[in-house]
Amino acid sequence: MNIEEQNFFLPTLSSELLNKLDNWEISYKSYSHQPLMTVKESKVMQEKLFGLDKSNGHIKNLFLRDKRKNNILFVTHQDTLVDLKLLAETIEMDRLSFGSPARLMENLGVLPGAVSPFSMINGVKHDVKLFLDNNLKSFKKIFAHPLVNNQTIEISLDQLELFFKKITATPIWIYLKNR
Repeated sequence: MNIEEQNFFLPTLSSELLNKLDNWEISYKSYSHQPLMTVKESKVMQEKLFGLDKSNGHIKNLFLRDKRKNNILFVTHQDTLVDLKLLAETIEMDRLSFGSPARLMENLGVLPGAVSPFSMINGVKHDVKLFLDNNLKSFKKIFAHPLVNNQTIEISLDQLELFFKKITATPIWIYLKNR
């Protein structure tokens, strides 16, 4: 059974997402690989597929909730250390914690390991707030999973923002505070 068949219950399948990107004339490249669950696993695959090009923005995605049960997706470079207390201050929310796998599925329609900005195709229906690290603007390309963790999409920031516009997601760009 492949990943697509395992995820038959997802609100939006990866193949449907890719069809929408094509129909919206959003430019991207897609790569298939073994399923990845961690940044460490991703880095091994990245070196094999893309080399050590530092102009590439490989990301990590944190699905979080605050004490009022507001759900957020925070996207940053994979090597960024994130202090949840400082992030909470920056985005003016109280006590951030990680959302459970069940809440992740309910609100973003993905399994752990497949979270990405493309998850907002489902997140907008559940009022998930999208925050992006302003440092991502320094990368030529962003690399993200298309709702499954056995594929990666290479996309420019302009094209990613066009995707957000098409799904009516309003990204909030922030500068992370450091201690």
